[in-house]
Amino acid sequence: MRNGLLIAMLVVVLLPATAQDTAFVLQKRIPASGTALAVDNLGYLYLLDETSQLKKLNPAGDSLAVFNDIKRSGRATLLDVSNPLKVLLYYRDFATIVVLDRLLGLRNTIDLRRQDIVQVSAIGQSYDNKIWLYDEYANKLKKTDEEGKLLSETADFRLLVGEAIVPQQIFEQDRQVYLYDPAKGIFVFDYYGTLKTKIPVTGWQHVKASGRYIYGTAGGKLFRYDMTTLLTREWALPPALAGSLSFTFTSSGVYVLKKEGIEIYTLR
Repeated sequence: MRNGLLIAMLVVVLLPATAQDTAFVLQKRIPASGTALAVDNLGYLYLLDETSQLKKLNPAGDSLAVFNDIKRSGRATLLDVSNPLKVLLYYRDFATIVVLDRLLGLRNTIDLRRQDIVQVSAIGQSYDNKIWLYDEYANKLKKTDEEGKLLSETADFRLLVGEAIVPQQIFEQDRQVYLYDPAKGIFVFDYYGTLKTKIPVTGWQHVKASGRYIYGTAGGKLFRYDMTTLLTREWALPPALAGSLSFTFTSSGVYVLKKEGIEIYTLR
């Protein structure tokens, strides 16, 4: 144990083959196209395409809004819809965050370079309507307001955990902040910047927190980590889902983006 850091135990529960075969129950198909998919906590869908055009659909798949101002910021590398009233698009090459309203109208553009922050690996929304970001150059987790003003920051991660990390995702759950580095795991902080624990989950893609669970995919399997019991459950992905472009998860289902559209499954 380093610096009082607790390491959460990871126990994998394997399902019988018969359960794996029937775990995914198709509920709906929605014709749509894109390269990345997100779902907010109201069930609205967001599709990002290769040109960084963003579309918002209602739960039935009807188009509601489009954001298409792609000339100034280049290609979006991250989409955060955890707050349906404030959607974030992050453009890593330009260290720029675009803030949109619920109808994808432009609210603000934050050029982090004006705050001498030039290398950010991930961003995420906070419960108090602020923005978390990980400054890769300084090795610090920072919080800014919607204008980009720095509000708080942690100590250098090389002092906190004994090494530099490169988180690809930042998300909140129950007022704790989670930083996911695919090579090193999930680092959990409280709101005062104190490191609470580390979850030994590595190599996952499409990581998403929903309720008490953290979901992800790897090696043709779907994983679900229970933050209460510290157990991980896994399911083999059906052959029909092999090669899907994107996965995302809510408490009610698994959303899969394929070339021919979106498929929504419940998970037994």
